[in-house]
Parts: sequence; structure tokens; C-alpha cells
Amino acid sequence: MKILLVNKYHYVKGGSETYHFGLAKLLQSHGHEVIYFAMADEKNFPCEQEKFFVSNVDFNGKLSFAEKLKAGFHALYSFEAKKNISMLIEEEKPDIVHINLAHRHLTLSIVDAAKKYNIPVVFTAHDLNCVCPSHTMLSNGKVCDKCVAQHSYKPALKQKCVKNSGMQTMLGVIEAKNYERMHTYDKIDFYICPSEFYRRQFELSKITKSPVVHWVNFLPVGTEYKKSENIKDYFLFFGRLSVEKGIMSLVKAYELGNFENSLYLVGDGPLKPELESYVKDRNLTEKVIFTGFQSGDKLKKYVSEAKCVILPSEWYENGPYSILEALALGKPAIVSSYGGLPEIVEEGKTGFICEPNNPESLCECLKKMNSLTNDEYSKMSDAALEKAKRDCDCEKYYDRLIRCYEQLISDAKEKKQ
Repeated sequence: MKILLVNKYHYVKGGSETYHFGLAKLLQSHGHEVIYFAMADEKNFPCEQEKFFVSNVDFNGKLSFAEKLKAGFHALYSFEAKKNISMLIEEEKPDIVHINLAHRHLTLSIVDAAKKYNIPVVFTAHDLNCVCPSHTMLSNGKVCDKCVAQHSYKPALKQKCVKNSGMQTMLGVIEAKNYERMHTYDKIDFYICPSEFYRRQFELSKITKSPVVHWVNFLPVGTEYKKSENIKDYFLFFGRLSVEKGIMSLVKAYELGNFENSLYLVGDGPLKPELESYVKDRNLTEKVIFTGFQSGDKLKKYVSEAKCVILPSEWYENGPYSILEALALGKPAIVSSYGGLPEIVEEGKTGFICEPNNPESLCECLKKMNSLTNDEYSKMSDAALEKAKRDCDCEKYYDRLIRCYEQLISDAKEKKQ
């Protein structure tokens, strides 16, 4: 089988790319041929299909008014992407198209191209772009479900949800209404949501009549499910240092508890200067350790030696790899109750769950983790490891996915006859 994998970035930028390239490796390990469609970028991995990739669009760069206008129209429906993926399809003749991140940079014009050639389309929802103009269900830093609940984008326009900009919010709403008008989301044959929470948002929004399922993200081929032996006494956050991750609440919770354990913040991001200033002002520089961005074996070492991993997100997380990877090392986790996080961590069994935006609640969870006896900690670690083995096995995921592919391909052939 030949599978065309689509993702706006063709380099590892975040969890969606971890899934994207992990899926390619998983499919290839079973003898399938994988081809790619993405956006051109100097950071991209080499790829035989890169001649078909679309022009790079940076919506966050310094643009003139004319450039912003051009980028805005591109975000609504990219005729370049539709033309280029059509040429790729004609040359490669894939059996199925599997989309990951595509909104705004590639746009869902690619769905129309696939349907022109009667090719089934699968979509894995890594964010909430399909149901929310801001793609995060955040408004002015706070979670918001008004558009989903009301089946209307008026709340988004009123609240200027996209980067607090009336113009950018209007473009996001026009994009959503355009896809609604063209029934784009009905043209996608099958949706995969890494969390049940995301699946429910699709259901509540009523944007599609196609099947939407919840499948927990798989861990990559070759993942070793093994408890760490050399455990040191520090708390760990790893990931993007940004407001929605709840890092400031974590630092405040750590300060409240006056803990002896160190707190390691592994990663980089826009909130780092503010965090460093806060830590310095409160004389915590010897206890709160900023390591900068880490990857590969260095990151794995930080995770494997941590007492626990913490993700107190203040937005609706999906199925974050940071927690799944930690569970595979037998790490208990502390998470907030938002989005898909409480589906991953079971209170008192594989970790603890705090209230979002609440340093006092998070502090209590840190205290609970410190108060575990060696036997209680070992049992929690065992439970974390077993959950990862049970829920994140890539071969189980492959079996479900390939059956889905085969059924969709068979259905498409029947429709054509």
C-alpha cells in the first residue's frame, strides 16, 4: 500500500511531528511505501517529494499590509497546495491520504484534490482547528467553548480570540465558514482524535457526519518500556515554556511548598524570560534549574532520572507525548484536569491531578508525591509502565489503522463502480 502523509512541517517541531514521522516509520516497518506532502523549509528532512512542497508561509513574521493580506487569503484556501498535491498524486498514485497538521499553511484545499482522484482521506486531529477559529479553545488566555456550544462563531468575533486581533479572528472565522459552506469536513472520510475530550468536541460541534474515533497516540517503533533504576529527587517539566502549559503556576506552586527537591524546567519558549525573572526575584535560582532545549538521549536522561513529570496545562491538551513517554519509563505524572490529561493519569494510581490555574492545588499534588513511601512510589511507577504498555503499543495501533485504511479504500472502489 502507498500512503501519502501530509503535515505542514517536514521536521520535528512538536508532538504532531512525533506522530507524523513515527507513523511513517511504523508503516514502513510493515512493508508499506510512504510519501510526503508539506511546506518548503530549510529545516526540512530530505525528501524525494520536496519538489511538490508548497511555498513557505510565516504568519508570525514581520509582514507589510499587502503581505499580510496575501497570507490571509492563502490561509483560507491554497490553490498552490491543491495544484501541487494534484501533481504529486498523478505521479505517485497513492492509495490513501493521511492528514495531520494542514490548516492555514497548506489548507484543506488538499482534500478537494484527493477527492478529485477518488482517494480516501484520514485526518488525525492534533489540535482543535476544525472546531475553533483560534485552534486552541483559548480566549484571552482562558479556556472557552462558546463557539462549540453555541454552534456559532459570534463569540470568537466578539472576543477577538485569534491573537487578540479583530482582523485575524475574522480571517479564522471566514476560513471556518468557508469549509462549512464547501462541506469540507464531510469530505474527510475518517477522523482520529488522540483524546476522548477532543472526540467529544467534534461531536458537539457537529462539523462532520464522518466517523470520529478516539485512539490514544502510539509510542514509536523500538520504544523500550522499562522502569528507570537511577532515580534522583527532582521534579521535572519538559516541553515548550509558554503560558498555556501552566509553567508559571508550577513555579508558584513550587515556591509555596518550599520543597527541598529541585525543579528542572527542560525546554525553551516565549515565557522563559519572565520565568527566569520570577525565579531570580524570589531567590530560587539554585533550586529551579533551566536546562534549555534538550532532545534525544540527553532529554531521555532527564526524564528517566526524574522523580515525576509535571504538565499542569491551562488549555485543553490532547494526548501529549511528554506524558506518554514518561509513563513508558515508569514515571508517575502530575497533570491538570483539562482536556485529555485526566484520561492519561489516574488519580492516586499513576499520578495526581490538580486544578488548572491553581498553584495551591498543584502544590498539594507535589506534596502528595513527596509523601509516598518507597513501596507506594514503586506501585505507582509499575502502574504507569503498565498503562503505557497497554495503551500506547504501536503494533496494536497499526492493526486498527491498517484495517481502517483497507476498508476506506474498498469503499472508495465500490463508489467508483
